[in-house]
Amino acid sequence: MKTIPVACAIIEQNGRVLAAQRSEAMSLPLKWEFPGGKIKHEENPSECLIRELLEEMGIEVTVSEPYPPVTHSYLTFIVTLYPFVCRIVAGEITLHEHKAIAWMQPEELHMLDWADADWPVIKSYQERLKIKSLDVG
Repeated sequence: MKTIPVACAIIEQNGRVLAAQRSEAMSLPLKWEFPGGKIKHEENPSECLIRELLEEMGIEVTVSEPYPPVTHSYLTFIVTLYPFVCRIVAGEITLHEHKAIAWMQPEELHMLDWADADWPVIKSYQERLKIKSLDVG
């Protein structure tokens, strides 16, 4: 089976995180995901996120904290996600590929119907937030 490398963005803003719903025309229709896209062979995951978020949502981002990669096997392909925390630095979100977006509190992310590959990213993100809050307190 083919393995697809994908960069995904955990976009934070005002204590919330951006979730994007895939359109009916996309694979995994109507599932929620962290936005991003396929990494081209000549680019690194950060470059991919900058390009994909501009193309898909019309926003410019800064890419910061990386999270552990996640590999998931679907029926017809394997995906490896390379997640990064990002912040919007310019532009307003305009959906070119996705059906919808939602700004969620990190503890509410489980309420959406996520693509299977995104669940370990959510878990890792929530665990790291708990660790950060313990470090501050």
